[in-house]
Amino acid sequence: VRGSRGFRAAAELVRDRAKAYGLADAQILEFPADGKTFYGTQKSRLAWDADFAELWELRNENGAWKPSIRLASWDAMPVSLAEDSESADVTSELIDVGDGTHDSDYAGKDVTGKLVLVAAQPGAVQKLAVDKFGAAGIISYAQNQRSAWWGEDENLVRWGHLDSFPAKKTFAFMVSLKTARALRDRLAHGEHIRMHAAVKAGQHPGVLSVVTATIPGAGPKFRDEEIAFSCHLDHQRPGANDNASGCVTILEVARTLQKLIDDGKLARPARTLRFIWPPEVEGTVTLLNARPEFARRIKAVVHMDMVGGNQSTKAVFHVTRGPMSLPSFVYDVGAAFGEFVNQESLQFAGSGEAAYPLVDPEGGKEPLQADFADFSMGSDHDVYQDSSFRIPAIYLNDYPDRYIHTNGDSAANIDPTKLKRAAFIGAASGYFLANLSTADTPELVRIVERASIERDAKLIANDEKLSPSEQRNQNGNSLAYESTVVGSINQFAPVDLSVRDSVTKFYMYRMNVVAILPGGIETIHTGPGAASEDPIYSRNDPKGPLSVFGYDYLADHLAQKGVARPKLLDYQGLWGSGEEYAYETLNFVDGKRSALQISYAVSAEYGPVPLELVSEYLHALESIGVLRRVQ
Repeated sequence: VRGSRGFRAAAELVRDRAKAYGLADAQILEFPADGKTFYGTQKSRLAWDADFAELWELRNENGAWKPSIRLASWDAMPVSLAEDSESADVTSELIDVGDGTHDSDYAGKDVTGKLVLVAAQPGAVQKLAVDKFGAAGIISYAQNQRSAWWGEDENLVRWGHLDSFPAKKTFAFMVSLKTARALRDRLAHGEHIRMHAAVKAGQHPGVLSVVTATIPGAGPKFRDEEIAFSCHLDHQRPGANDNASGCVTILEVARTLQKLIDDGKLARPARTLRFIWPPEVEGTVTLLNARPEFARRIKAVVHMDMVGGNQSTKAVFHVTRGPMSLPSFVYDVGAAFGEFVNQESLQFAGSGEAAYPLVDPEGGKEPLQADFADFSMGSDHDVYQDSSFRIPAIYLNDYPDRYIHTNGDSAANIDPTKLKRAAFIGAASGYFLANLSTADTPELVRIVERASIERDAKLIANDEKLSPSEQRNQNGNSLAYESTVVGSINQFAPVDLSVRDSVTKFYMYRMNVVAILPGGIETIHTGPGAASEDPIYSRNDPKGPLSVFGYDYLADHLAQKGVARPKLLDYQGLWGSGEEYAYETLNFVDGKRSALQISYAVSAEYGPVPLELVSEYLHALESIGVLRRVQ
């Protein structure tokens, strides 16, 4: 966990390995974690450590209560203690309050000084159970993220977390569904269950650590530009796939590239390669705000979060694009290397022979079958691609994974072959981007054009779900997006003169193709001239996404202003949820697009959304100073 002794030990291990591998400038950057300091939108969370925690059911022996069954132990299973729990020594009855998230769950139940058994996450019930109704502590059997395997394994214990900025300090234990069902059944039959909870843990001022190291670039013109490899070093234990897999894989990428360079088998890249191991999301927000030179230098990111799940995890490996608010050829580079691995691994699986099977002696031999996915949220790539920083990221990740955030996320469920393939995709993508020059642009343009045609096919697949006007909007926004993707190459190297005419011809051809799709084209122009009821905004500081780990900047500041939660946050579209609509709505704010134009853009990306929801959200952001109206 961020700021803990365990995190520091992991950080020192990674730093020392990086030094041993010959990387440059291997160090641990430190930032105060005092519960007060803001790094952009991230309010620093206090460090948290745990020394001991046990939960026992007691039995009455001749009038004396004695330990009977141990239900949870920090030493035996760290995930059984919820993050940010505080020290306590409580002996009390257990009361079942169902989900625990509504006042009605507590009706007719006296939970004062008692332990409450809840189905929801501890942090979701804390304000009611502890702050309002006076419970002494929480026992949760919250289940994992919903997937086809949701609730199927009743022995799994899920990672839990409490509020990082609580009004009242408390503790929470996590138990399995099997344990909870037995307890609920006994309570339902009128049995009184008495428990003893002992916790030695708590928050304290500390430091947030970020490990970083580099392979310096050789090009005098480009060495100050960087291609970053990112992961997140923190997580509940065991946390093998989430995210020891990403951490060890970028470390192996660093080792391999450095060795190949040292052995003269690979030229030193023109741009610097940087490797970063932060606490998830909050560490990246902190780094880019506290050290703005990182944000200035980084041109693109390869982010790895869960890249090793074997067949037992049911994981699907994704090479994920960035959002439509940030058009870039970078995503097509990652997809091209992913497709190469798909083809080579499939050929090997089917015949036993391939030029590049990318198989580890201790791993599987199955084809990778990587999915090339549209943008999805949930890790540090959100921070880089936020409109504050606008750094394109190739996101390599497994999802679903039936063991994510549970005691089942163990090393036994990691496939070394999968790690090797993820490492290759990441290393090849990063090294190519670090060396990209004008000479590479003819082939790169062809790769982008092929990917553009494939994206056109998705438009056709979406048409049946949209009205004619919605189809026109989607087609028009897609055309605008694709015309920007090739242009983004120029941010790395000027496109070769030999292909500039062909690029123009291709996009004229593509415009004609899109024009004959159902609905045709409707272009939404940006710029001045919007009506007063259709305002245009620009973004202010602070920098970073508005909802980060352990702290919700938006919710906190709306509450301070007495502004209601915007309805957009709870909206469900055809291809996106409220969180994604909100993220992109803010990202599309550029001082040129009006509220109407932004609603068209997010509708094209995630499915139609009412203008009034987008307008309400933008107005809410204006009310807390995140946006300013420019027209």
